[in-house]
Amino acid sequence: GYRTVQKSHLSEHMRTHTGEKPYNCDQCDYSTAHKSTLYKHLAKHTGDKPFMCGECGYRAAQKSHLSDHMRTHTGEKPYKCDQCDYSAAQKSTLNEHLAMHTGEKPYKCDQCDYSTAHKSTLYKHLAKHTGDKPYMCGECGYRTAQKSTLSRHMRTHTGEKPYKCDQCDYSAVQMFTLKQHIAKHTGDKPYMCGECAYRTAQKSDLSQHMKTHTGEKPYKCDQCDYSASRKSYLDLHQAKHTGDKPYMCGECGFKTAKKSHLAVHIRTHTGEKPYKCDQCDYSAVQKSTLKQHIAKHTGDKPYMCGECGYRTAYKSDLVKHMRTHTGVKPYNCDLCDYSAADKSALNRHLATHTGDKPYMCGECGYRTAQRSDLTLHMRTHTGERPYKCDQCDYSAALKSTLDNHRYMHC
Repeated sequence: GYRTVQKSHLSEHMRTHTGEKPYNCDQCDYSTAHKSTLYKHLAKHTGDKPFMCGECGYRAAQKSHLSDHMRTHTGEKPYKCDQCDYSAAQKSTLNEHLAMHTGEKPYKCDQCDYSTAHKSTLYKHLAKHTGDKPYMCGECGYRTAQKSTLSRHMRTHTGEKPYKCDQCDYSAVQMFTLKQHIAKHTGDKPYMCGECAYRTAQKSDLSQHMKTHTGEKPYKCDQCDYSASRKSYLDLHQAKHTGDKPYMCGECGFKTAKKSHLAVHIRTHTGEKPYKCDQCDYSAVQKSTLKQHIAKHTGDKPYMCGECGYRTAYKSDLVKHMRTHTGVKPYNCDLCDYSAADKSALNRHLATHTGDKPYMCGECGYRTAQRSDLTLHMRTHTGERPYKCDQCDYSAALKSTLDNHRYMHC
C-alpha cells in the first residue's frame, strides 16, 4: 500500500520486498539497496567528516548524525515512548527502550542461542566467536573489535573529554558517562524494577539489579565452579587462576588485574579525593566510600539481618555480617590452611607470607601492607582526631579508642 509521487522512490521501495542491492562498494563486500546509503558507507573508508559541531568540535560523516549530536547540547528529546513517560534524543535510543516493553530480541547470533534487542550489541557478541580485533592503539598495543571502542580508548592517552555538561564544569570521555552524570541534575530514573520498585537512570543497571531477584549468574569460570552475575566479577576471579596483573603503579610497584583499581591506588600517592559530599566538607578516594559516608547523614539502613536485627546501609555489609551466624569463610589462602569471612582479612593475612608493604608514610618512612593502616598512622603526624564523643568534648584518632572512652559514660 506504499504510495509516492516519484517513480524512482517506488523503485527503491520495491527493493525492500525483492532484497535487491544493486549498489556495491568498490573497497569491500558491502552492498545496499540505496545509492545514498552507499555514500554514507564510503565515508568509513575515506574518513571524511564534513559536518562539525560548533559547541565542542565533534565531527560527523552524515548531517543526520550531527543533528543527533546537537541534542546533547540542547537537551531536546523529540522521540516519545507511547507506553511510559520516557523520551529520547535519538530514534535508535527510543527503539532500544521500546524493546523493554515488548521483550523483542530480533538480532540473533548464527553460532549460538544468543539474541539481543540491538544490532550493535550483536556485533560485539560475534567478536567473542571470531576473536577478531582489527583496531589497535599505536600507543600501548591495546586491541579491540570496535572502532568506537578504540576512539574512546585513545582518550586515555590524550586526556580528551569531549562530552561536556551544560549545567556544571563536568566533562566526560564517553557519552554514556555524561548521561549518567546529567541524571544527577535531572533526577531522571526511567528504569524501574517490578519486584521491589528499585529505579535507575541506566538500563544496564536495571539488568544487573534484576539478577539479585532471579539469582542468575550467567558468567561461568572455565577453570572451576565459580559463576558471577557480572562479567567484571568473573574477570577479577579469573585473575586468581592466571595471576595476571598487567597494571602497575610507577611509584611503588603495586600491581593489579584491573585498571580501575590502579586508578584508585594512584590516589594514595597524589592525595586526590574526587568524590565530594554535598552536605559537608568530606571527600573520598572512592565512590563507594562516599556512599558509606552519606549514609551517616541520611541514616538509611534498608538491609536487616533476620537472625539478630542488625541493620546496615549496604547489602555487601549484610552478606559479611551473615557469616558471623553461618560461620562461612569463603576466602581461602592458597599458601596455607587459613580462611577468612571477608576479603580484607585474607589480604591482611597474605601480607604475612609475602612481606609486601606498598603503602609508605612520606613523613617518617613507615610502611604497611594496608592502606587503612597508613591512614591511621598519618594521624600521628597530623594530630587529626575525627572520632568525637557525643557526650563530652573528647575526640580520638581511632574508633576503637573512642569506643573504650564511651564506657566511662555508661
